[in-house]
Amino acid sequence: MIACLIHFLKGYVTIRVEGDSPERFINLCAFHKIYMWGLVPSQQSYLMNMEIKDFRKIKPFVKKTHTRIRIIKRIGFPFFLQRYQKRKLFFIGALLCIIVLFSLSSRIWDIQFEGNDKWTEDVLMDFLKSKDVTPAMARKKVNCEKIVKEIRKEYDDIVWVSASLTGCVLKIHIKENDDTFQKKQEDEQRPQDLVATKDGVITNIITRKGTPCVHVGDRVSKGDILVSGKIDIINDSQEVIGHRYLSADADVYANTKIQYEDTVEQKGFRKQYKDQIRGRLSVRVGNHLLKIGTLKHHFQTWDGFSKEKILKLGENFKLPISVGYEVIRPYEEKTYVRSKKEIQEELSMNYALFSKELEEKGVQIRKKDVKIHMYENTASAKGILYLNEKIAKKVDTNVLEIEGDKLDGASRNND
Repeated sequence: MIACLIHFLKGYVTIRVEGDSPERFINLCAFHKIYMWGLVPSQQSYLMNMEIKDFRKIKPFVKKTHTRIRIIKRIGFPFFLQRYQKRKLFFIGALLCIIVLFSLSSRIWDIQFEGNDKWTEDVLMDFLKSKDVTPAMARKKVNCEKIVKEIRKEYDDIVWVSASLTGCVLKIHIKENDDTFQKKQEDEQRPQDLVATKDGVITNIITRKGTPCVHVGDRVSKGDILVSGKIDIINDSQEVIGHRYLSADADVYANTKIQYEDTVEQKGFRKQYKDQIRGRLSVRVGNHLLKIGTLKHHFQTWDGFSKEKILKLGENFKLPISVGYEVIRPYEEKTYVRSKKEIQEELSMNYALFSKELEEKGVQIRKKDVKIHMYENTASAKGILYLNEKIAKKVDTNVLEIEGDKLDGASRNND
């Protein structure tokens, strides 16, 4: 492979040797150390490859052996330059392209954060900017180990950081302190009961911690204790001598019902867009933004949207250039009266969205009794939804100090 590359850069020719004694010509070339390769016999001649510098030395051998030389192919970079020597702009452009690509690939053009919830990307970017870490900086100046130490030093609630360079992108992975886990531990250490959040009939109860106060089939009201965080301590005589408190944990399901109502107006508004459109292109190079066109208008009502796309070569090689556009389109609000079918479709769609939200929360719809009522100017969907859902929430347990004294006293009596 390397030899082929060297031959291509130096340039070589494929020649045909014909005559009475081509073998003698080959022997003379070998004796004078003229390198040949790809020697192939072809009828009464031979095909072979020879570098340009060696080809210029074989004229005396041709005369001496009374052979004829025909050039079959000219291959290599020198012939390529000779073929396109009049197209200087092409080579200048190719050279400039190589220089630009080399220059762009030697810098980072994007900084990406992963795992950050509490600290926004804008805040983290401002912090890195204060440490002279910004897009368009040279890759050789990026010290990933130093970036990690600076972030850990500045933010106490970030417990783990890693920084790496992928192409022209600086990726920073962050692990923040999970306050939810700490709060959960504190809640587990605090005595708590589970109480009902609404009225219903218990259908299932799975107790992990605590003392169940209800059973399947019991009717409960909002605020009733379902699982107590108080556990009785019983002696050998099956007498209650005290209590131990913990945070109750259980899944309590119950059949419940809710009132459903949704109202829509028969008169609606529809946007009628006009053909007058205002648009503007934009080109961003680094921190400089060039806007082409204007968005000045006198529209009273209009919709607008914009989009910007970063140019990149491949997946990770992002260029410091982005192109975008902004468009605004005026419209008029036209009043129209919905048909009965349109009203039913809208009410049905709203109910479907409401049902989907319940299902995402783990609520099962057992039965529905919802009807659509048409009035003079409005229409509504009213009825009752029969559900099966979790109804437990935690509240602090009322701990009596005297129970702790009784337990201590009982322990002393046993001693």
